Amino acid sequence: MVNRTLARRYAIAAIGVAEERGAVKRVGADLAAVAQAIGPHGLVHDFFVAPVIERREKERVLTQAFENRIDPVALHTLLLLVRKRREALLGAIVEEYLALERAARGAETMDLESARALDAAEYRDLIERLERLYGKKFEVTQRVNADLIGGLRLLIGDRRIDATVAGRLDALARQLHTTAGSL
Repeated sequence: MVNRTLARRYAIAAIGVAEERGAVKRVGADLAAVAQAIGPHGLVHDFFVAPVIERREKERVLTQAFENRIDPVALHTLLLLVRKRREALLGAIVEEYLALERAARGAETMDLESARALDAAEYRDLIERLERLYGKKFEVTQRVNADLIGGLRLLIGDRRIDATVAGRLDALARQLHTTAGSL
């Protein structure tokens, strides 16, 4: 299990150094690219997290692979993880780093699930209304789910808004059940 608190500490340290150098976006993109390249499975991942492989060997391989290809702050973060034997935290650190970067911009993630693809005007109007309502900018991931029948389902941070036909019917059924139970 990944220690989110520890991952957040590393992310805060990395973003602090990146801010000093004016490279917050680049460092985040580089760390995300490296985490994706290492991946959660496979030989590269196994090499990266293996406790039996010498730290110096890992450092040499990482430096050789990424030096002059990624921002020095991102490379130093990777090497620090190896030195502290915290390689398994990389994915969580990237998530925390990107969350901190979004928060600094006043943005938040939003998952938008709809029964059909929204046209450009509907999408733009919906996002603009939500941004005004919440006072934030959203980074939206949109999915179409025909099983919803109609309406939208939003996940904003840890808030879930279910405005689907099925969601409304479920709410109505709960309300009727509660009302019938009190009679």
